[in-house]
Amino acid sequence: MRSPSALLALLMATVVFLTFVAAAPPTAYEGEPKLVANPADYVDTLIGTGTGGETVGEINNFPGPAVPFGMVQYSPDTVDNYAGYSYDNPRSTGFSMTHASVGCAAFGDISMLPTTTALGSQPWNAWETIAHDDTEVGEPGYYRVRFPDTGVSAELTATTRTGVGRFSYPHNGRPALFHVRSGASLAGNSRAAIRIGADNTTITGWATSGGFCGKPNTYTVYFAMKFDRPFTSYGTWDGYWIYAGARGAASPYSGGYVEFPSGSQIEVHTAISYVSIDGARANLEAENGAGFEGIRAAAAAQWNATLSRIAVAGNNTGNLETFYTALYHSLLHPNTFNDADGRYLGFDGAIHTVPDGHTQYANFSDWDTYRCLAALQALLFPQRAGDMAQSLVNDATQSGALPRWALANSATGEMTGDSVVPLIANLYAYGGANFDRRTALRYMVHAATTGGVGLNGYVERPGIATYQALRYAPFTLEFRTGGRIADASITLEWSIDDFAISRFADALGDTATAAEFEARSQYWQNLFNPSTRYISPRSPMGFFSGGPGFVDSGGFGQDGYDEGNAEQYVWSVPHNVAGLVTALGGRNRVAGRLDRFTRKLNEGPNEPNLWAGNEPSFGVPWLYNYVGQPWKTQLTVDRVRGLYGPTPDGEPGNDDLGALSSWYVWAALGLYPGIPAVPVLSVGAPLFDRVVIGLPGGRSIRMTAPGASGPGHPRYISGLSVHGRPTDHTFLPESIVRTGGDLAFSLARYPDKRWGTSESSAGPSFGAGASAVTVNVPRPAVTIPPGGTGTVKVDLQRMTDGPGDYTVTGVSPQPGIAPSRSFGEFGPDGSATASVAITLTPSVPEDYYPVFLTTTVGGSVRRSMVLVVAAGPE
Repeated sequence: MRSPSALLALLMATVVFLTFVAAAPPTAYEGEPKLVANPADYVDTLIGTGTGGETVGEINNFPGPAVPFGMVQYSPDTVDNYAGYSYDNPRSTGFSMTHASVGCAAFGDISMLPTTTALGSQPWNAWETIAHDDTEVGEPGYYRVRFPDTGVSAELTATTRTGVGRFSYPHNGRPALFHVRSGASLAGNSRAAIRIGADNTTITGWATSGGFCGKPNTYTVYFAMKFDRPFTSYGTWDGYWIYAGARGAASPYSGGYVEFPSGSQIEVHTAISYVSIDGARANLEAENGAGFEGIRAAAAAQWNATLSRIAVAGNNTGNLETFYTALYHSLLHPNTFNDADGRYLGFDGAIHTVPDGHTQYANFSDWDTYRCLAALQALLFPQRAGDMAQSLVNDATQSGALPRWALANSATGEMTGDSVVPLIANLYAYGGANFDRRTALRYMVHAATTGGVGLNGYVERPGIATYQALRYAPFTLEFRTGGRIADASITLEWSIDDFAISRFADALGDTATAAEFEARSQYWQNLFNPSTRYISPRSPMGFFSGGPGFVDSGGFGQDGYDEGNAEQYVWSVPHNVAGLVTALGGRNRVAGRLDRFTRKLNEGPNEPNLWAGNEPSFGVPWLYNYVGQPWKTQLTVDRVRGLYGPTPDGEPGNDDLGALSSWYVWAALGLYPGIPAVPVLSVGAPLFDRVVIGLPGGRSIRMTAPGASGPGHPRYISGLSVHGRPTDHTFLPESIVRTGGDLAFSLARYPDKRWGTSESSAGPSFGAGASAVTVNVPRPAVTIPPGGTGTVKVDLQRMTDGPGDYTVTGVSPQPGIAPSRSFGEFGPDGSATASVAITLTPSVPEDYYPVFLTTTVGGSVRRSMVLVVAAGPE
């Protein structure tokens, strides 16, 4: 039987749900499933807490309670799991207050372990076995687990800034012990302290951690803990000794214990703050107004209201559980960073106050989340999205630059690119408008032109001067990241970032900046090697390395690419897919290449196949929409959706603060935000018979796909109507995001090879500023005897539609060296090879001489260099 508070919470959630879906439901059909009324019932927080396979490793979701975008994630940790918890690990160190699904050790701050085991000699290393069985329960706002060896059971719930635990000890004659470790963060602590209160009901302290992925960032978290009854004895430790009866300790390994009578049931409320212990106490007071059951009910109601922004109807329970759990994971981060009174610690180390009614957010893994999470959060919660963008602007104002991969109150600079830029641009494009957009644009442009110097050695775009001079990132130590040189992926990411600046500036009416950065967004072309048809590393002198474009160079990906290889990164031109298709030889060739690439779905960073568990491959399944074979988008999306499921191992990789989960949410809806900073959704086949997506102002996106969840699993589109009008477009108009509307899908069990196949059916591409050609001299050195003639080959690739012929001319500063003029036409796939004869007069001294070649196609000019070695026979 539900408690009265739980029933009240259910009523609240239902009212909010009906607000979004009752006004204008899509047309019903006979036998259709009903829209889900209580989506929290379909969330299992244990989904995605295992591993995604041998290649991809831990998924890193946490099962413990949090509220949407909360400061606290009160959850169990297991021994030697760097992100906190693994379902496959039975050894638990207890429960800590902060977590995130990240790829490096982070958070896990302020740990506590209920036990009846005697202290032993090293309680700072203590752990107990937990039961991963049907007694372990994870629901939105609630987690329960038991410790079979000690007989202790634990229940957890949470508010925005507090975690509430209820711990039941057995009547076995053993004291009920409760360990608190201030120095237990997953990335380690540089310092920590604990203080046991004289009233024997409180504990306070703090811990300093950081070092994310080897970076120099630090943060300090403070806590205040209140028990519902006095403890009978206590002590502390410093990682070397135990001090019975002591009330304080300070060391990187500090902690303490308190004791209650055997058989006790205790309730403990713990608040954190990044400002001070007093801030933690104030947060505890502000959010500690109810007991465990009341707080649990409030958390469940909050989740029901939040998840109800998307109401779906389907007959497959597994799909419903996977979908709503993925949506849940998409709404955990970024995290509230300000205290209940609005104060927060800024990037400058000073205390600031966020205006009433707004939130300062922290923890943005932008390289992971700009691709589809930002769009989802902004579509559903535009007010929050505006606060997220303003939070990043605040960070820049306080530090001098927009932060890449911001954690707590510092920029870690993790991953390549300047991904905070498309993150902000996507938040804006999909609805988050309430932030200082002019200041945001100013910092974007500042970093893109001067580098963007922040605090403590952070640079937003290191190497930007070289990049602007060459119009690509060359293979030099200047572009080293994470121990590797990742110049090719940096050029691709910065091209995307500059496109985002262009669109953002255009939306703000700054047409000059928009034009400048749209041209810069085509710099990816400067690394396109026509000899291999890969986007490849290039030297500062302009030479591509010889050999094939894709190689397995060992390690975690190919040299020149961040977490991937040339085959995976060649598709990373989401803003100009049409230009990429032309460069790769046209629609048919690209379709065949995609077929080969998607044959395997999750092979990791060293194989020439789709890696569905990592972000650079997110958009690939949707590319078939651009090459006239949308049924393969529908099939491939469905195959990737099959890598997700309602199990602990039900994701194909590290969730990365909701990045993978948000991909699944979009894919299950049959939609994808493929172009950063442009609110155009690519179309696939939905999993659900009906969908209602709530938008501000009572508007909604209403979708029908009769039979989508029924027998036979119809995965192919045979027709689509938008606002009641049939369309063969494989994308939706931008107005859908702003005003909502009706989408009606007709689905079939077999591919419909007529719908959406014309060139006009493909989504938009942005090619302004693109060059018409790229060139490569595969053998840029040629030996010619004085008085003789040699030949060099020049590979060319047409990069835009239209121009049909080319001209190659040459010049040498050395008298007596005469390159010939070469001209011709491109082949059907846009490629050509020119032969340039170079003649030396007998008077040319034996030496080394440069010859400069100029390739002209339409209005585009490409320059390259050949080294002539004037040498007679030996």
